[in-house]
Amino acid sequence: MAGDADLAAVGALLSDRTRATILLTLLNGGMTSASALAGRADVSRPLASAHLRKLTEGGLITVEPHGRHRFYRLSSQRVADALESLILLSPALAVTSLRGSQESMGLQRGRLCYDHLAGRLGVALTQRMLEGGFLEKDGGDYDITAVGATAFEELGIDMDTLRAQERPLSRACLDWSEKDHHLAGSLGAALTNELFRLGWLQGREASRVVMVTEVGREGLWNAFGLEPHSLELTAAAA
Repeated sequence: MAGDADLAAVGALLSDRTRATILLTLLNGGMTSASALAGRADVSRPLASAHLRKLTEGGLITVEPHGRHRFYRLSSQRVADALESLILLSPALAVTSLRGSQESMGLQRGRLCYDHLAGRLGVALTQRMLEGGFLEKDGGDYDITAVGATAFEELGIDMDTLRAQERPLSRACLDWSEKDHHLAGSLGAALTNELFRLGWLQGREASRVVMVTEVGREGLWNAFGLEPHSLELTAAAA
């Protein structure tokens, strides 16, 4: 007979700084190589492999072999949601290097919250979609207007396909750095994928940081009226 939830088992996996760094890195939503994760955590390949094995056995990540290489990702949206909730409860790590400072600034400007946009970029774009009439607030979440549905279709997003999914179409996700909400749900994910496909966004392996390209600045302005200066951090945030 099963007892109560064993939170200690999950807590033990999260309690190691290397494993925590790996999990945070995999909030980029994609497949990441073992070597890149080792580099991100600043540990040796053998030590990283040991931690990756524990996370895999614990059900928090999955692995896919590709030839002699192994690539990892979070095992589910549920794991990503749990990590994002824990981030809201967690103190910030002290920044002690130039590299760390640059990474911190990048995460605040724009990052992936598993499969959708977060940070200043995600919040500013969501706010602009509300102001432009693409979205409407519905309690704590969002509704897509007719204007918004047309705009998303013109970008290449199949709204009928999204509506047929079991996953919520649109959801408000609290942003830990901006203390405001950004767009999540299947639309948030589809929009993020489309912006990458168009070349408006770019990222890098083993990082959640997302950057807006020059063509992306023009594209986001034309499609949503998002002004480039709205993506800059305030002095207080920086």
